Amino acid sequence: MDLKRISFFIFIFSFFLAIAQEKEQEPESRQINIVYGANFTKDEAQFPGASIFSKDDERQVQFEHQGADLWCDIAIFYSQENRLKAIGNVRLQQGDSIEMNSSYMSYNGDSKLAKAWEKVDLTDGQMTLTTDTLYFNREKQESFYNSGGKVVDSVNVLTSKIGTYFTELKKVQFKSDVHIDNPEYIIDSEQLDYYRISKNAYMYGPSTITGEEYKIYCERGFYDTKIEQGYGIKNTRIDYDNKIIVGDSLYFDKTSEFASATNNIQITDTINNGVIRAHYAEVFKAKDSVFATKRAVSINLVEQDSLYMHGDTLMVTGKPEARILRAFRNAKFYKTDLSGKCDSIHSAENTGITQLIKNPILWNVDNQITGDSIHLISDLETEKLDSLKVLENAFIISLDTISKTGYNQAKGKDLYGKFIENELKIIDLIRNTEVIYYMYNDDQELIGIDKTICSKIRLLMANNDIEDITFFVNPDGDIFPDAELPVESRKLKGFIWRGDERILSKDDIFDEDDNNIELVKIRGIDNPIDIDAEEKERQENENDPVNKISNTAKAIKPKEATVKKVQSP
Repeated sequence: MDLKRISFFIFIFSFFLAIAQEKEQEPESRQINIVYGANFTKDEAQFPGASIFSKDDERQVQFEHQGADLWCDIAIFYSQENRLKAIGNVRLQQGDSIEMNSSYMSYNGDSKLAKAWEKVDLTDGQMTLTTDTLYFNREKQESFYNSGGKVVDSVNVLTSKIGTYFTELKKVQFKSDVHIDNPEYIIDSEQLDYYRISKNAYMYGPSTITGEEYKIYCERGFYDTKIEQGYGIKNTRIDYDNKIIVGDSLYFDKTSEFASATNNIQITDTINNGVIRAHYAEVFKAKDSVFATKRAVSINLVEQDSLYMHGDTLMVTGKPEARILRAFRNAKFYKTDLSGKCDSIHSAENTGITQLIKNPILWNVDNQITGDSIHLISDLETEKLDSLKVLENAFIISLDTISKTGYNQAKGKDLYGKFIENELKIIDLIRNTEVIYYMYNDDQELIGIDKTICSKIRLLMANNDIEDITFFVNPDGDIFPDAELPVESRKLKGFIWRGDERILSKDDIFDEDDNNIELVKIRGIDNPIDIDAEEKERQENENDPVNKISNTAKAIKPKEATVKKVQSP
């Protein structure tokens, strides 16, 4: 036999010897070891193949297995099968962190699976989990119960029917009838993932957070249980003071008494029966105020009719009895018989005055009313529309409903109107007043065109049309036959007909930009988030001194991604 063949056989022999040694050593590496056996016996009739160990007067029976120690009063140990059953005052200790106590426990050394039952508790030094039956997978470092359990830490008491504790992540996943008790609030949820170190909770399925002055509902959300701060991103609603807030994404912070909402928002004022819709809004509880933008509109019930008010920005401030509504830039409003627009609107609950500010125009059915400033005044007791003021350069115009070519017109320095049963019935124009009015007989034949100037004019309205005109103090004018009054003389100075701008429906208060607004897409609203990764990112932000300052304002909020177009709030 030559040297090469000898070397080859030596190599093969060494290879198989190594495999054999590895196989021999493998069971030993996973074998449960007896540390202290105390009293030893056997009972082949009842426990065939088992060694029975029981405590003595000095100490309990003790076993060791891959970094874990187990103590008990009695142990039934199947060495060949590498498993045991522990009975009485059972304690499993893993390193310096995990300790599990129970009345009974079975443990398999090969699978590293433990089952503990009767008066079970597991603690990591900062949290204690108690249940009737607990399964502990030492390979995956996960503990599981499905017969009801309770977790207590320094902040909360958490209970559920099903729970899993992930040792490495320091996280407990609760399922079915989840309940958290805290001195400041209560949480109920179908599924909640709770991180023991940060005290952060991630909710799935119908979930409710009830605090002393708020209530939050969502079907996917986050909550920092230490500081009562969080958000919801699916079917979310906040009952906050006297307001109900719903939206695609809602953020809430108890300390600053602040809430914000993004996309498809509705804020309901339960006291004043008002509604605000928008795609971004902020609510400040201490100031009892709301800021809303992105297709923002307020809706209020006025005499069984809905009043819609829009602006690039809406602000509602003050207590219910002294509430002020402001609409800024490109302000418009609409209700069935009254609409208008201007640069901004200021409406005060305690005075009943709604001011149309800068370039205002008002349409009362078919009547166009303009002036430097327009005020609508409501009766504080009945809350019905009571009167109208147009200050400086007052002008009222309506298309002649018969000829469809001429315009009835009246102007003066100021205009004062009176509403009766929600209908404009009396209009007084004062100082430097002028009128052009088309007059007809009972057969709807044109008698002539009245053109008069005087100090004061009163118009009596019926069915939103001029029924009677009274001139006061030295009227000067005449009734001209149709053929005798030139076309260029049939319009008063300053006449501008703006019929094409008239707001005819609630949809007309929005322009093209409003109707094609681009909305941010909230991360996680359509697809589940990897919450372990999000929790890690959140903790990194909190631990980073640069990010820590802005963490409250930014890191806790739902993240935004791409945009989409919508047509209605």
